[in-house]
Amino acid sequence: MTTQTITAAASGTWTLGDLEVNRIGFGAMRLTQNGPAFAPGAAPSDRGRAIGVLRRAVELGVNHIDTAAFYFSALRSANELINQALAPYPDDLVITTKVGPGRGPSGQWLPHATPEQLRGQVEENLRQLGRDHLDVVNLRIVGTDSIAERFGALADLREAGLVRHLGLSNVQPAHLAEARAIAPVVCVQNLYGLGARPEQEAFLRACGEQGVAFVPFYSIAGTGREAGASGAEHPQVLDVARAHGVGPAEIRLAWTLHRGAHVLAIPGTGDPDHLTANVAAGALRLSAEDLAVLDSLGPSV
Repeated sequence: MTTQTITAAASGTWTLGDLEVNRIGFGAMRLTQNGPAFAPGAAPSDRGRAIGVLRRAVELGVNHIDTAAFYFSALRSANELINQALAPYPDDLVITTKVGPGRGPSGQWLPHATPEQLRGQVEENLRQLGRDHLDVVNLRIVGTDSIAERFGALADLREAGLVRHLGLSNVQPAHLAEARAIAPVVCVQNLYGLGARPEQEAFLRACGEQGVAFVPFYSIAGTGREAGASGAEHPQVLDVARAHGVGPAEIRLAWTLHRGAHVLAIPGTGDPDHLTANVAAGALRLSAEDLAVLDSLGPSV
């Protein structure tokens, strides 16, 4: 498979509210440091390389970038890198950010934002990105408590024009129902990938039935999560990858995109070669036999 000329357009499109995006996007979490995300003492990424990856992503047709103000290392901020690399922003570029979690200046995690603090987090993203409004803001949560007050605070910011569209991250189906009773929800960003549990599959399908985009995180890393993909890979994933002449990461991405037209992918990397391969995965078409093999794999993959 030749990856050099394949762009994100090959993955197809989906509309977040009134914003059309290619289904292969880019996640900025891994852009600011070398090694695991958020690791204390992680070496900051090379600024020029990170800026080059962002610009190359846009050249390859990526028009959906996922970021957050809490994506930073000792010397790098994902939002500021995006601003430096891409401003003035292309008209079709959609930047999605997350609020809820926070980190102090030295990187320590803070308690999740209260409804009153969410406006400050939105404004922090606006300052760093150099925008006067945010395209999509996801409320990221931990736990099963009601999100009505927090999501309601973001809905107020949407009414005020600081936010165009709203989404959710790390949520349960009940949270989606609760949020949709307050304001429109354009996307759900949850952990998902090969070996997903039945309840994860059911939630993905439910999002599609409601016209809500499902945006997996860790679809390549799997159980590696913030540390990234491990060096080991399941033999059957490797077999499918060899048959297509690609690596296992591309197969994981392609499988994810095959789960539904409403499923988007936001693989992140600081490596330009990995970026090219990730974007090209949007053109991979897996056979029924491939999908049967991959669907049979358990949660340990």
